[in-house]
Amino acid sequence: MKRLLALSRLIDALNERIGRLVYWLVLAAVLVSAGNATMRYAFNLSSNAWLEIQWYLFSAVFLLCAGYTLLHNEHIRIDVIAGRLSKRAQTWIDIFGCVFFLLPMALIIMWLAWPVFMDAYTRHEISGDAGGLVRWPVKLLMPVGFFLLALQGMSELIKRVAFLLGLIPDPVEMHEVPVELAIARSEEEAK
Repeated sequence: MKRLLALSRLIDALNERIGRLVYWLVLAAVLVSAGNATMRYAFNLSSNAWLEIQWYLFSAVFLLCAGYTLLHNEHIRIDVIAGRLSKRAQTWIDIFGCVFFLLPMALIIMWLAWPVFMDAYTRHEISGDAGGLVRWPVKLLMPVGFFLLALQGMSELIKRVAFLLGLIPDPVEMHEVPVELAIARSEEEAK
């Protein structure tokens, strides 16, 4: 189990770093949007490429941060019933959801998105709009984003099992403190 927890920490660190890097894409999207609006209304100049860059940046933020969102337990939950259950029961629900819903969904979408990316890449697909951009970079975001989500799902599964075995504290509460501090605490408690 120690090796699996070490793997979980590596996955967490990867999604943490990617999430923090992708924060900057939000700023880039805002700047591109503001610049595009300024050019359109002040100088009556516009380009479809600038609109597509905004869409690409938004797609990157959404897809590349899915694993980061799961890491920090900020994804949408419906805790009407589960919120009233014990931590152990909630952990079993998380394990069930991860094994039967999250991981299969993420892996299937990743698998199905890969040929779409490869087709766009090999055909040098370009947007049909005038001044449009090359499409393969944005199509690559889908398999990469769902790969990162699947990795984080495996990490969360490892942490939930370790919690049930009494090896680490509740991983759901770990997101309330910085990840590095929570990991260090769980390592100390495992010793």
